[in-house]
Amino acid sequence: MRYPVRMLLFSRRNFSASLVLGLVIAISAVSAPSQNAQAASGEDAELNQQIRSIAAAHRGHVALYAHNLRTGQTAALLPDEAVQTASVIKMGILLDAAEQIRDGRATFDERIVLTKPNQVEGSGVLGGLTPPIALTFGDVLRLMVILSDNTATNMAIDHLGLAHINGTLRAAGLQQTVLYKKVYVRATDPMPLDQPKFGLGKTTAREMASIMERFATCHLALDNAAPLPADGKICGVILGMLRNQQDRDSLPRYLETLDTSENGSAIGNKTGALNQVRNDVALISSKAGPIVIAAFTWGNADQRWTGDNEAEQTLGKLAKAIIDCWSPQGLDAGAFLWENPLPEATPAHKTAAR
Repeated sequence: MRYPVRMLLFSRRNFSASLVLGLVIAISAVSAPSQNAQAASGEDAELNQQIRSIAAAHRGHVALYAHNLRTGQTAALLPDEAVQTASVIKMGILLDAAEQIRDGRATFDERIVLTKPNQVEGSGVLGGLTPPIALTFGDVLRLMVILSDNTATNMAIDHLGLAHINGTLRAAGLQQTVLYKKVYVRATDPMPLDQPKFGLGKTTAREMASIMERFATCHLALDNAAPLPADGKICGVILGMLRNQQDRDSLPRYLETLDTSENGSAIGNKTGALNQVRNDVALISSKAGPIVIAAFTWGNADQRWTGDNEAEQTLGKLAKAIIDCWSPQGLDAGAFLWENPLPEATPAHKTAAR
């Protein structure tokens, strides 16, 4: 709220200087809360305006949450809107895999067998191979991420358990993130009433970003306990999968324009797509710190399955606006510890390891 200057002049004529000063302080207090709240939250108002402008030009809906993990800056557009995940829900499967591996219930090296019932159409290669084929659990997860292999996804769901995956998501505090069923397989259990609206999975931009942040900071303990030394390797393996994910037409679109196969990418991400949906969640190693972006589009007018899809271009524009604002110096793949994001073990960790 702002008072006109003439009111202040009127007050000066009728009250003492001390009362006028008190009025000015009171006026400032009325107008300050939104600014103070913004500063406390780290929300970037100028960047939010850019994001709204890009989203307004898109022929569809957009939700986004971005967070610079070093500076605390955030940007958001409908961050708590429930959205279709498409294959981005595979991030939730990765989280449960990490939890079961750290608990000793699973390992990356154990072997599981591809069978005919798990073979489905869509993205990936396992659906076209001749079963039975034994693969390590780690390789199943790699195919699920790098090629978004739907058959590998179903193998992972069978191995971990659908109920356990969703239990992990709840324990992680994600109230709007759900994996409803296996890919292209009819559900055997009764489905929630909202399942037909969301299909394979449901989430929000803020909640999906939080999963990526757990891997980036190696904060795997669901009870908020400090990371264990062994957690670093688990996170490193998973981040390696995301860093080698092959669909780079969305958030990375305008950020990395050269071949990164030799020196490694500065981006780890997981995409998801349906006819009217294009989604992407990414960890970006910038010179200003690691940045997490989760962005979702739905109800898109452009339903082409090409690299020129409007929604994919929109996601690329959003990511570029965020990086240009927060890290004008650009990206630095070597600035983030991809193979093990934990710092060197503390003396307490070393003592516990003995």
